[in-house]
Amino acid sequence: MVSEKMKTFMTGNSAIRAMFEEGKKMAKVYGSENVYDFSLGNPSVEPPKEVNEAAINILRTANPNSLHGYPNNSGYEDVRLHLALRSNSIHGTDYSEKNYVITTGAAAALNIILKVILDPGDEVIVFAPYFGEYNNYVKNYDGIVVPVMADLSTFQPDLSSFEQKLSDKTRAVIINTPNNPTGVVYSEETIKAISLILDNKSRQTGKPVYLISDEPYRELVYDNIKVPFVPDYYNNTFVAYSYSKSLSIPGERIGYVCVNSAADGFDEIVSCLNVANRILGFVNAPTIWQKVIPYCSDLSVDKSVYELNRKDLYSQLCGLGYECVKPQGAFYMFPKTLIPDDKEFCNAAKEFRLLIVPGSSFGCPGFCRISYCVSHDTVINSYESFKALKEKFSR
Repeated sequence: MVSEKMKTFMTGNSAIRAMFEEGKKMAKVYGSENVYDFSLGNPSVEPPKEVNEAAINILRTANPNSLHGYPNNSGYEDVRLHLALRSNSIHGTDYSEKNYVITTGAAAALNIILKVILDPGDEVIVFAPYFGEYNNYVKNYDGIVVPVMADLSTFQPDLSSFEQKLSDKTRAVIINTPNNPTGVVYSEETIKAISLILDNKSRQTGKPVYLISDEPYRELVYDNIKVPFVPDYYNNTFVAYSYSKSLSIPGERIGYVCVNSAADGFDEIVSCLNVANRILGFVNAPTIWQKVIPYCSDLSVDKSVYELNRKDLYSQLCGLGYECVKPQGAFYMFPKTLIPDDKEFCNAAKEFRLLIVPGSSFGCPGFCRISYCVSHDTVINSYESFKALKEKFSR
């Protein structure tokens, strides 16, 4: 018999994954070219060639005993130092290898952070719409997710509501910018306001409220948009990062946690992150991919592919009468559904071989997520299906 707690996880199992699996079944019936699968955020652009070259070179030249053995739970010291020096150069920080823990992707980064800072009953604020797995990550450590709805006209956080939802039990706030599912980048003004509110709350309660910035899409921005570097604005900041999207290697599971040097309890936090990496079963991030980081940390995928998809899909949807805030980053759009019931709308989309995800999966009903990390042909060929879906609800 499985645990009662695990049963609660199963009832909230990912609608995104379910849609993806349904897409594979439909492809067998209609042919993959006739199914327009916008369900999963799986990068469609090849990694930079240097990524594979670095991995091959490392395998050919490294000492096998050291390469395949256990490193420190925090990761190789030289890799962490590389990340620190890179941050110092780009952001003007004064970091060392102690500021970093290498992780098996951003998911592991978030989990070890939450493991370290949460006690049962602690609250974690998230800004809806938000990545639905946050619910499970927080529940892993018996925390409580407190959603705060965004301003639906801009998808910037509603700061008035945020201030009202803060309580003496608030232990952390998770932000995700560029955002999944909206593609919106939180402005510098927004980050400053969040930081000021958290500073005031921390002084009031006499204990820190930590800000966790989940940043797997940091490099995927368009129109010269700048993504604020959150530790510049708030001392008690964690950054959870992944190379899954910037280098198109989601299956390799490589990322890191960066802890701001000015965070309250810095030394204890870093020691505990190191232990959490082990006791949660990650032990250490994959060693080969740790060693790839110094060769590839300044690289990114050819995002012009995503830019073209964004331009054409946005034009296509707006031209058909869909309402959508134009995304500034990532590879998602979050249009308003044509009826209030977003689940019914996404089910109806299947009639036209469109696979899109209900906004309620992201804590924001009445919208749907479209992942445009697909071939450009899929975007162009989906036009008639989006048109037919619009006509279905315009009768």
